[in-house]
Amino acid sequence: MASASDVQREMITAWNSRDFAKMRSLLDPAYSYTGPDGKEVTGPDAGMEIAQMYARAFPDGKLEIKRTYTQGDVAIVEMTAHGTHKGELMGIAPTGRPVEILICNIIEVRNGKIYREREYMDMLSMMVQIGAAKPPGRSAGAV
Repeated sequence: MASASDVQREMITAWNSRDFAKMRSLLDPAYSYTGPDGKEVTGPDAGMEIAQMYARAFPDGKLEIKRTYTQGDVAIVEMTAHGTHKGELMGIAPTGRPVEILICNIIEVRNGKIYREREYMDMLSMMVQIGAAKPPGRSAGAV
């Protein structure tokens, strides 16, 4: 059976190649995802909608693994996401701006499938880079 880090690497490779059928095959029927806002969604379909939302917003987006840590059925990966905001993202129209953010992704594997995923990313940095938020400490009107 594949290790947790192998499953995580497969998921990231599938997202990078937009192989959503492969991604879906890696999710346990009891899958849950907790995103950077702390909200949890459950079920493979909900998880796939999130993955596809980011793929639509950043069609050239790629995830680059920096470090991987594994302990039993848990894998943690630190990665950098690169892409250009070319599609709607959470109600924000495309800006054409490039984005680079850090992401920490944690998965728990059961029977070779991802059953729990938590993701932490610098959403403020992403929103500043696409022009939807001002950098902290800047006066109104300055971007």
